[in-house]
Amino acid sequence: MSGLLIDNISMRFDLPNGASVQALKNVTLDIKEGELMAVLGPSGCGKTTLLNIVAGFLAPTEGQIKLGGEVVSGPGPERGMVFQQGALFEWMNVRENVAFGPNMKGMPKNESAGIVDHLLDVVGLRDFKEKAIYELSGGMQQRVALARCLANDPEVILMDEPLGALDALTREKMQGLVLKLWKETGKTIILITHSVEEALLLGERLLVMAPRPGRIHTEYRLPFAEMGVDSDLRQVKKVPEFGQKRDEILTMIWDMEEEIMGRSESAA
Repeated sequence: MSGLLIDNISMRFDLPNGASVQALKNVTLDIKEGELMAVLGPSGCGKTTLLNIVAGFLAPTEGQIKLGGEVVSGPGPERGMVFQQGALFEWMNVRENVAFGPNMKGMPKNESAGIVDHLLDVVGLRDFKEKAIYELSGGMQQRVALARCLANDPEVILMDEPLGALDALTREKMQGLVLKLWKETGKTIILITHSVEEALLLGERLLVMAPRPGRIHTEYRLPFAEMGVDSDLRQVKKVPEFGQKRDEILTMIWDMEEEIMGRSESAA
């Protein structure tokens, strides 16, 4: 495994009426192997666009993505994606969903079965492996999605609001699971979220983006993800620095939203 370089990425979407939208402008990031980065910002700042470019789903207008020195030119198994909704195969049970990637690679069944059982243990779903997807709660479905992603052994895990649709208690449990998987697997993780609190908890490195065009506004190096690996997340939230950073970032994003609204009113 090796680092991920986002090298001077810009993305412009051309509209049918001849206008265009500059979604990203000159975004450069050097992400080290094993880093856990949370990306935060107001709507329209290009968070998901950036993630889709790293995944290879979109080709940037300018710049390039490199993983281990190799240019990314499309989707690949070295980059795994976890979506807000699990995007699971409804016609397969839990075990079959997790085994899908190894089976597509032609891995021997006994080897694949060992990997699947281990990962279902890790995410706490061993007793549910024969269950249909529709029988599972939202949180359990996201656990399946995480296990399915890990079964492909990607170098980089990309998460697009993976916990956004969960209730508060399940979301907190899943945040703890993400930290556990990060620490135990050593994977590089990039996580998109709209929650300042979640970004602080999960972002060893936290990136705040600004909109129009999408660009890096502020970057933080934070201790809370490391603290949360071995601590109750609710206790981490009580650390004075956590509250200070939360208020600072909330104010920063609020000011961006106010600026956006001001522009919209002026244009009207």
